[in-house]
Amino acid sequence: MSFPKTFYRWRPHPWHGLELGEDAPDVVNAYIEMTPFDAVKYEVDKTTGYLLVDRPQLTSSMPPTLYGFVPKTYCGERVHALSPTSNQGDGDPLDICVITERPINRGEVILHARVIGGVQMVDHGEADDKIIAVLHEDQFWSHVTSVDQVRQVLLDRLRHYFETYKRPAGGEADVQVLEIYGPERAKEVIRAASADYDETYGE
Repeated sequence: MSFPKTFYRWRPHPWHGLELGEDAPDVVNAYIEMTPFDAVKYEVDKTTGYLLVDRPQLTSSMPPTLYGFVPKTYCGERVHALSPTSNQGDGDPLDICVITERPINRGEVILHARVIGGVQMVDHGEADDKIIAVLHEDQFWSHVTSVDQVRQVLLDRLRHYFETYKRPAGGEADVQVLEIYGPERAKEVIRAASADYDETYGE
């Protein structure tokens, strides 16, 4: 029995088996690991591709947007070069936060995300940028092309979440949110992460 090229006989690994997106870096595919309803930190297991329970959230804060990563990206030397205060890339796929009007209350979904900006973050000395995007098919956000068009209160929530989501009770986390940047810088980071992936995992 033969299968068409558009059909996966076996479930593809969400990091390595899905595509970056035909219209990248403007619109990318995003694999969602967490939603704003999750009080547990989930992340994809790099070996199996299934969602792994990493830990319960250390604080009462939950992600203000959908949260996941961009397939076939890797935060290596090129991403590190765009984050001059870091010591290296974090060795993970590039994270992405996706804004939607209608609630999406489950993870392990794939969606099309229109890139509008990003967060420059350094976690324990490692470059750990977060791309900010909107659900591409969401008509409520169809006019938005830049993070400057997003209300400041949502950006403040994103900043607060990433500054605190690894903070232990009564302690501090070695995390710095340095800036929120616009779409052109975000697309540069995506190109760098795609090139880092090709160098690390490309055929």
